[in-house]
Amino acid sequence: MKEQFESQDTGCDDIDLTRSAYPVELGTRHPLSIVRNEIIDIFARMGFNIADGPEMEDDWHVFSSMNFAEDHPARDMQDTFFIENDTEIVSHSIILRTHTSSVQSRVMETTQPPIRVLCPGRVYRNEAISYRAHAFFHQVEALYVDRNVSFTDLKQALLLFAQEMFGSDTKIRLRPSYFPFTEPSAEMDISCNICGGKGCSTCHGSGWIELCPCGMIHPNVLRAGGIDPDEYTGFAFGLGLTRLAMMRYGIKDIRDLNSGNLKVLSQFNHE
Repeated sequence: MKEQFESQDTGCDDIDLTRSAYPVELGTRHPLSIVRNEIIDIFARMGFNIADGPEMEDDWHVFSSMNFAEDHPARDMQDTFFIENDTEIVSHSIILRTHTSSVQSRVMETTQPPIRVLCPGRVYRNEAISYRAHAFFHQVEALYVDRNVSFTDLKQALLLFAQEMFGSDTKIRLRPSYFPFTEPSAEMDISCNICGGKGCSTCHGSGWIELCPCGMIHPNVLRAGGIDPDEYTGFAFGLGLTRLAMMRYGIKDIRDLNSGNLKVLSQFNHE
């Protein structure tokens, strides 16, 4: 009788008796991941590859190779997290990277042009945490180096990205600016996708929203990467991934993106 009972097929062998009786809710992708993947997809179609680098960096790759002067305010303790601060030899200091330009520096040191890379990653700055600022956030930077790269190429790449990201009716404008690592430098604005450029509270009535710094790579930056600026030129720009995610989903408080609050994160559809 015992043998007969053991030989019966109950069909319950694959049932997990430890599993909760309540429905298991599906997770969702983080809004930063959704926007990051979309940006990567857009630039992948333009021929850009992904490059990555360490978050704990030396001063050379974060600042010196990017043409920052040794007394530049960005090196100050108020802006930068120092892990090891060598006051005698500034370039030997170990810091948490303040931008992903350090990845571009490492790529130029190890790769011969043509170079076309996208550098997404987390960066750190010594700032007070509030609804609009955080001690760490996410960026995506792009680098293109080749023969005869012009400012027109930069403008066209930015326009294509803006229209793919925000809609085919999106317009851009470039305003002169200054950054140590680019010359000439510009700030790119996009037409407000909320009011269509007519003016609203989001764009403060101007019809434009500031999106990213950009410019032609400074010859000193190319030299620091072992690239001859007489033979090659290039452009670079940086996007605030955190800010883009907040714009896309109407998130008012940056702390919501880092809180792990499931009530907030569950609002976004997973892909």
